[in-house]
Amino acid sequence: MADPLFKARNLTKHFDVTQSFFQKLKGEEKLKVRAVDGIDFDIYQKRNFSIVGESGCGKTTVGKLMMRLLDPTDGHMYMKDKDIADMDSKQQLKAYRRTTQIIYQDPFSALDPRDRIRTILEEPLMIHNLGDTREERTDMVKEALEEVRLTPPEKFLRRYPHMLSGGQKQRVSLARAMILNPDFIVADEPVSMLDVSVRAEILNLMKDLIEEEDVTYFYITHDISTTRFFTDYIGVMYLGDLVEKGRVEDVLDNPMHPYTQALLVAVPEPDPERGQGVKNVPITGDVPSATQVPSGCRFHPRCPHAEEICKKEEPEEKEIEKEHTAKCHFAGEIEFDLDVAK
Repeated sequence: MADPLFKARNLTKHFDVTQSFFQKLKGEEKLKVRAVDGIDFDIYQKRNFSIVGESGCGKTTVGKLMMRLLDPTDGHMYMKDKDIADMDSKQQLKAYRRTTQIIYQDPFSALDPRDRIRTILEEPLMIHNLGDTREERTDMVKEALEEVRLTPPEKFLRRYPHMLSGGQKQRVSLARAMILNPDFIVADEPVSMLDVSVRAEILNLMKDLIEEEDVTYFYITHDISTTRFFTDYIGVMYLGDLVEKGRVEDVLDNPMHPYTQALLVAVPEPDPERGQGVKNVPITGDVPSATQVPSGCRFHPRCPHAEEICKKEEPEEKEIEKEHTAKCHFAGEIEFDLDVAK
C-alpha cells in the first residue's frame, strides 16, 4: 500500500479548566479536559476515513487539530510527510490550508448572511491570490457551482444564503471547500442538520468528487449507519481515544470492542417487525467527565464484560486481523451478537 496522505501519531489536545478565585485560594489542583488523548491513525489517498462516537468524545477537536485551528498539546501530524504540528509561520499555515479545507456541520451559520454567494466563493480565491481579474474569478466561481450541481450558476451568484434551502447552503459550503482544489477535506457531520431526503444527495455528490477532483475526506459523524456507504476506514472514538479502527466492513461486521457493539445496536432497525419496542443496548450509565478519565480501560465503568484487570491496566492496541485493531483486554475473545433482542 502507498504511504499515507495524512497520519497522526500520539495526537493529544488537553484544555485547561478555568479555576474560580476560591479554587485558586484553596490551592486546588488545576483540572484538564483530555479532549484528545494520544491517538494514532493513517488516511490514504482517496480512501475516506470516518470517526464515530457519542457527542463530546472529541471528534470535532480532532478535525480542528488537523486543520490547525487548534494547536496540539503533544504529538505529530504529517501531511505528505510534512509535520504540520510544528508549523508556526503564517506563510506555512496559509499554504497548508490551501490544500486542506473544512465543511462545517451547520450550513445555516457557516455562510455569512451579509454576503452574496459570489462574494462567499470569491473570498478564498482572493486570499490565496488565484485569478488575475474579477472576470477570471467569476468563471472559477461558476465552475465551482456547476461542480456541486447548482445550475445554472448565474441563478445563484447574486443570492444571499437566506434565499437558499439547507441542502443548497451545504452545496455552497462544499463549493467553497472545493474551489481551491484541495487534496483533503475535513467534513464535520456535513449532513446531520439536513433532511433525510437531502442527505443521500449530498453524500453522493461528495463521493462523486473523490474521483472527479482526486480529493480525500476525513468524515466526522455520530451516525454510524452512513459510514459503510461513504468511507473506507473507520475509527471508533470514546472519551478522547480511538478504541477500535480498521476497514469499515471489518469493524461494522465484526466489532471487537464492546463500545463499538453498543453503537451498532443503537442504530435504528429499518424492519418494522424487528424494530418494535426498545432495544436492549448492552451498556449503562453516562460518559464520564473528560477531566476525570477512569483508570485502566476508560470504558470499564460502562462495559458489561469488565473484569478486575480492566480497572487497573490500560489495554494495549491489539491487531485482531490485518488493519483491524482494538483497545480491549478481551478483544477477539468476546462473541458479539449484533442482533441484540429488544
